[in-house]
Parts: sequence; C-alpha cells; structure tokens
Amino acid sequence: MHLLRGAGTLRVATAHDAETLAREGREADVVILRVPVPEAMFVDAPRLRAAIRHGAGMDMVPIEAATRAGVLVANTPGVNARTVAEHVMLMALSLCRRSRQIDSALRSEGWHAGRAQTDLAGDLDGRTIGVIGMGDIGREVARIARAGFGLQVVTATPRPETAPERVKTVTLAELAACADIVAICCPLTPETRGMVGADFISRMRPGGFLINIARGAVIDDAALIAALASGRIGGAALDVFVEQPLRPDHPYLGFENVIVTPHAAGVTDDSLMRMATGAAAEALRVLRGDLPVNLRNPDAVARFRRRFPA
Repeated sequence: MHLLRGAGTLRVATAHDAETLAREGREADVVILRVPVPEAMFVDAPRLRAAIRHGAGMDMVPIEAATRAGVLVANTPGVNARTVAEHVMLMALSLCRRSRQIDSALRSEGWHAGRAQTDLAGDLDGRTIGVIGMGDIGREVARIARAGFGLQVVTATPRPETAPERVKTVTLAELAACADIVAICCPLTPETRGMVGADFISRMRPGGFLINIARGAVIDDAALIAALASGRIGGAALDVFVEQPLRPDHPYLGFENVIVTPHAAGVTDDSLMRMATGAAAEALRVLRGDLPVNLRNPDAVARFRRRFPA
C-alpha cells in the first residue's frame, strides 16, 4: 500500500460481489486482485490498463475478456512456492503421524488414549510421494521431499521436461497405484477439473493419503467422501474447496482423518509480503508505460498499445 500510494490514489474495493467489483474497477487504472473478478469489469473500462493477480493462480481472472478489452493481465508466480511446499510436507507428516487424531484423543480421552493412536502412525521414510503437476510448487515439493525426507518422488505432468532430476514421470493411473501420498499441485483447467475422481481413488494404495493445495474442483468431492467413509484411503489434507468458505456442515468436517485449512497453504507473513511487493511492482511498471514482467496475455499488447500509446 505504501508503494502504490506514492504512484497515485489507492482505493480498496468496498465489497467483493461481482456488481461492486465491476463498477469500482471501471474507475481504476490498475486493479490488484485477491478475489475472483467478473468479466463485466472489462466490458466498459476506458481507464483500466492492467489486472494484476496478488498470487499465482489465474482462475480468478477472466483472461479472454481482459484480452478482448486490451487490458494486460499479470501475476506473481513462484513467490509462495516454498511456502506452499512446506505446507504440503507439514500435511504429509501430520497425516502419517496421525497428529490430528492424537491431539483429539488426548484432549477428549486423556494421555493414554492419545498415546494409543501412535500405534497406527507411520514414518515418511521409505514412502513414495506422487506429485500431480510440475509447476513452481510441484518442483519445490519434489525437491524438499527428496532432499529433506528421502522420499521417492514420481510425477504426472503433461510437461515431463519440467520434472527435476531423479523424479520419475508416470501416468496418472500409475501415480495413483504407486504413491503412498498424493499431492495435487496442478492448476485448475478443463482437463484437470474432476480429475481425481472415483477411478483415480480406486487405484490408490489402501491407506494412502491425499493432499490438495491446488483447487477444490480438481477433486470429485462425492468420490473422496465415499472413499473416506469406507476407509478406502487413510486420510486427506484439504486446503481448497469447490465452495469457499467451507460450510459448517460439510461432510469433510466430520472425519477425524481429514485435515482442513482455509485456503491458507501459501499464506504466511513472509509470503504475503513477497506477493504484495511483487504485485505492486508490476502495477508500477504498467503505470510507467512498461509491460509487466509476468505478462499472462501477450495477445492483448497490440490493443493495449492502441488504447494507451507510448
């Protein structure tokens, strides 16, 4: 906020509904996004030069609408990759060591009940983690898992050339069958929506764990809930959901072997500062007449230049 105030008038959206965002966004030269924005924001926005994503995920931005309007779109990729990867490993440890069950039993039944839960706990050593997606986060998860914990790492990715050395690329079905822990680190696309469904889960190792830090819609909720209810898998750690906030009566909240977090895997004081200063730097570049470093819709540049000649 300090950086942006020095470049002009800074306003914070008064509400997050589509109508308010569209109306107030039309008055801006640059918008920085932390919530999904509607296509209407770009329909009649004579002053709007750029939409900058405070973070990496681009599913919050209707890129095609922005491109048609000649509005540049950028994000801050990679700035929270280490933060999210650390969360993945925290969840892997917590699931294997039954941290939630131990804590719950100790609080409700006493010391010995908590200790009894450890009889079913396991080590990470000797296990295999399957990482779906090899973007910045997936590669960092693979690196920490191998170098920090000695895990075997396999990946399913449409771009096998992005996999780090000594990380084996396999099919999605092969990953499900060989991984003790599955970490979903891919973007939400038409191809990945519902990708982790009944077929994938049926191929998972009995007692396997599922961690999702990608987007909720990558998982078929009904299939995962059925697998948890039947004991088909050992547990899950979920940071993202189809509907957010998660409603208080959601079935996921009823399972002792499910850890839920409020879309917070990439959020720490440190990572927020990196995202904020990165987004502000991109906004300042655009206001100076330059293109963003992390431009995500280069097809918009020609129309942008016609709208705002250098």
